[in-house]
Amino acid sequence: MRYFTVDDLPDLDECVMAALHLYKKEKPPKLVMPPFKRPLVVGSGNAAVTGRILFSQSDATFATESTYQEVLERSPSIDGAVIIAASGSKSSVGIAQFLAEKKIKTVLLTNTKDSEASVYTDEVMVFPKNREPYTYNISTYLGMILAKTGEDPAMIEDHLTNVVIPLLSQNLSYYDAFFFVVPAHVDAIRKMIRVKFAELFGSKVIARAYTPKEAWHSKTVVLSEKEFFIVFGSENAAFGTKNQLSIPLPENAGYGAMMAIAYFVIGRIQAAHPPYFKENIAEYVKKTSEHFGKEIPPIVE
Repeated sequence: MRYFTVDDLPDLDECVMAALHLYKKEKPPKLVMPPFKRPLVVGSGNAAVTGRILFSQSDATFATESTYQEVLERSPSIDGAVIIAASGSKSSVGIAQFLAEKKIKTVLLTNTKDSEASVYTDEVMVFPKNREPYTYNISTYLGMILAKTGEDPAMIEDHLTNVVIPLLSQNLSYYDAFFFVVPAHVDAIRKMIRVKFAELFGSKVIARAYTPKEAWHSKTVVLSEKEFFIVFGSENAAFGTKNQLSIPLPENAGYGAMMAIAYFVIGRIQAAHPPYFKENIAEYVKKTSEHFGKEIPPIVE
């Protein structure tokens, strides 16, 4: 993880194992928030999903980089804000500046010390991270989630090694679509799965993700022999095709275990297909750098 270059980027599953190794050595800081009664929680992409996970048990209002101004205008009871941004740059800077102008006390959860957005926030919590390819954001958001759930990264690593890896013997390269079934108590991971597929595969390989009950509501009317069903935490279901795999979850698995296991499986799918992401990320960050007016490297240090 310390020495890879843009010419030999690791797959997602390798980064999952590295993230678990990081958090075995270095525990994430304890999440201590100001006593907001109704915070506005803002993030982009999977940062927004992470926010929903961290504040799922509070009376929070959730928004993205596209909706935070509108949400704030129609929610006068908001008494504080939390921005989740691994880099603390790009869209989070404008969000933090806007909230500062509105005199709303704001906490930034980030993985970057002295980030651009931190200038405009009242408090900053910095979480450890690994060096990773741009957009992977495994160690970043996993650390925040583990800080919330208190799950043991060593236990998750052991489950991947001894339970999940032996099950992944299928010819995953044959399939161009994947249907994930996720337990309802970790429902938000469904969006993380879809976002990660969009980042890694674009339209080359697609993913659908539902809870077990959702999957029975007209999701398998049209079937394809090239769609593979992966069911987490329960036995293979009667819907779909015969191309199914059941992956057990650890006892009392929460969002940390579910994120790590789902991302590990996606990494194995990535390794089985042509290197779409690796071939395109360098050109993509050039365009993104132009858009944000700052250099965004293909590897986040």
